[in-house]
Amino acid sequence: MLSINDLQNGIVVKIGSDPYLVMSVRHLHVGRGSSSVQTRIKNLRTGQVLERNFKPSDEFEEAEIGKMKSRLLYESRGMYWLDEIGNPKNRFSLTTEEIGDGAQFLKPNLEVQAIKFDDKIINIELPIKVDYKVVEAPPTVRGNTAQGGTKTVVIESGAKISAPLFINEGDIIRVNTQTGEYAERIEKF
Repeated sequence: MLSINDLQNGIVVKIGSDPYLVMSVRHLHVGRGSSSVQTRIKNLRTGQVLERNFKPSDEFEEAEIGKMKSRLLYESRGMYWLDEIGNPKNRFSLTTEEIGDGAQFLKPNLEVQAIKFDDKIINIELPIKVDYKVVEAPPTVRGNTAQGGTKTVVIESGAKISAPLFINEGDIIRVNTQTGEYAERIEKF
């Protein structure tokens, strides 16, 4: 069992029946009262991020998770079908709800990490930065810098990204899948 002093960034603990990734930990000391720990945790099954405080009496069990290299085959009616790289017979599917916000950045043949918990695949982890083709970009209007010199473009996965004015339809751009932000232009159309 782990105590609140064992909590650190990147560790995976079991709370209830779900595995949670500890994203940040802050120790709090309130006057003469006891100490507590303020955490930001992510449910690996649902993708939901929570902020929770724990007392010194709280104990945690370390969660045993595994990762498997996988790739997206296709999406059909809200179901994403993936297979294990090197073993195409090992196929599995996840719903849009199970994947969460990351679903908007999925495209065919994208390599991801499947997260296994209790011998069951519960979610996927996308690469931090992925290259996408811009499929829709409004024309740039000269002198239109009131919005800070950005415009909304649509990438091949269907997600809408705020990008600089010089990005055009057909360009290849790199996007941070964790924040949903434009990172850089890779190839000019």
